[in-house]
Amino acid sequence: QQLPKAIIIGVRKGGTRALLEMLNLHPAVVKASQEIHFFDNDENYAKGIEWYRKKMPFSYPHQITIEKSPAYFITEEVPERIYKMNSSIKLLIIVREPTTRAISDYTQVLEGKERKNKTYYKFEKLAIDPNTCEVNTKYKAVRTSIYTKHLERWLKYFPIEQFHIVDGDRLITEPLPELQLVEKFLNLPPRISQYNLYFNATRGFYCLRFNIVFNKCLAGSKGRIHPEVDTSVITKLRKFFHPFNQKFYQITGRTFNW
Repeated sequence: QQLPKAIIIGVRKGGTRALLEMLNLHPAVVKASQEIHFFDNDENYAKGIEWYRKKMPFSYPHQITIEKSPAYFITEEVPERIYKMNSSIKLLIIVREPTTRAISDYTQVLEGKERKNKTYYKFEKLAIDPNTCEVNTKYKAVRTSIYTKHLERWLKYFPIEQFHIVDGDRLITEPLPELQLVEKFLNLPPRISQYNLYFNATRGFYCLRFNIVFNKCLAGSKGRIHPEVDTSVITKLRKFFHPFNQKFYQITGRTFNW
């Protein structure tokens, strides 16, 4: 049970589970099956590093352990805590177009409320402040999508070279090139191939093929249908995120067509 050499720190609804499962196709990668929430949860963090290590899967010395907890990216105390554990750790951030990500975030919460027969506001009402008619930055789904604000906090502890940005939108449509970039970043020999990924037309997603007998698709809760959102609200959000996106491209050296 080794401490992780790489952590997928975010973002929520960016595709962290898909990324973790796909990286697990690599024979030198071993994944923690659950989100550990060690660094973002004070109660867990107080249990100490040995508690954390015991949550890790068994692995061989040549393998690297990876865990994912998307809340790490936006939680203030996390960068310093991870730095104290391992200042040379590799950090993976998977992002999607910020407005789409915010709607996806809302959709997940909405489904949880509906399961409990609770009513919930419409996305438009949460994302736009009714008094000012401006974007509501107090709404968590909006705040999480301001990627550059969170990244700047991490850069106080880690150089940009220790981060790798994964394109979550491309991971859905064309996973292999994205995974090959991660292999390179983690200094792993290239092992994931097109053989390991096959498109499931029913689900509209790629599924994983580990070997002749073992295949795996992501849970049915992935790829939920998003509610219809007023186009003027989408336009307003895209305009709001634009300067933050530009800064994010500048810092990371990775440009998206957002």
